[in-house]
Amino acid sequence: MPTHLLFVILIVLLATGIRSTFGFGEALVAVPLLALCIPIRVATPLAVLLSVTTAAIIIAQDWKKIHFRSAVSLLLATCCGIPLGLLLLTAAEEHIVKALLALLLITFAILSLTGLKRWHLHSDHRGWLLGCGFFAGVLGAAFGMNGPPVVIYGALRRWPAPQFRATLQGYFLPASALCMLGYWRAGLWTATVTHYYLFSLPVMVPVILLGRWINRRLHPGRFLNYVYLLLIAIGLILLAQTTHAAVALHI
Repeated sequence: MPTHLLFVILIVLLATGIRSTFGFGEALVAVPLLALCIPIRVATPLAVLLSVTTAAIIIAQDWKKIHFRSAVSLLLATCCGIPLGLLLLTAAEEHIVKALLALLLITFAILSLTGLKRWHLHSDHRGWLLGCGFFAGVLGAAFGMNGPPVVIYGALRRWPAPQFRATLQGYFLPASALCMLGYWRAGLWTATVTHYYLFSLPVMVPVILLGRWINRRLHPGRFLNYVYLLLIAIGLILLAQTTHAAVALHI
């Protein structure tokens, strides 16, 4: 097996394990690491295709745990945010937006972890639903980062771990499928992407099953703490990306 293909499979294992256990987080892990061994034009659609597969398998397992009203409302609001995101794609400074998002994630997570601020929505809140879904559409269309606002809403609702994981997939599956359609129309879903995907698929399925097993055994009181820690990690990754981009611009 070529060395680069082995690295791709190992990265897929890591990213899929994170996604299957917590319901999110694989894209910001997979894409930067995959880009170290394969072209970014291959890495990005490959990560989204793997996301579609993971979400589909999780939904097939746990569709009864999905909070469908929340997932549908978030998705509809996301569609409304996409046009603004497309405008920002050419008008906004990507590294500034990423840095602001990173600081928001880190601040929200630290305040929640330390108990300085305990946000809690006891039921669906139309304003939070529409706001988080809308900003997910904006960030997704502009920078491919639709996950964080949706994860924040799930954390505010304090869903149990299985429902948190399943409901996020109810949102991510159609969102990622639409993204793959866009890649196909743009000619980015190539034979090379499919090649890496087919090699990764046999090792993905056992990891998804393992992630489900871990998710169901996470202590309910600690699950959100793990989510907050993962949000901090994602925020730090975003800050590292923006710092690298800023340095590169000045070289």
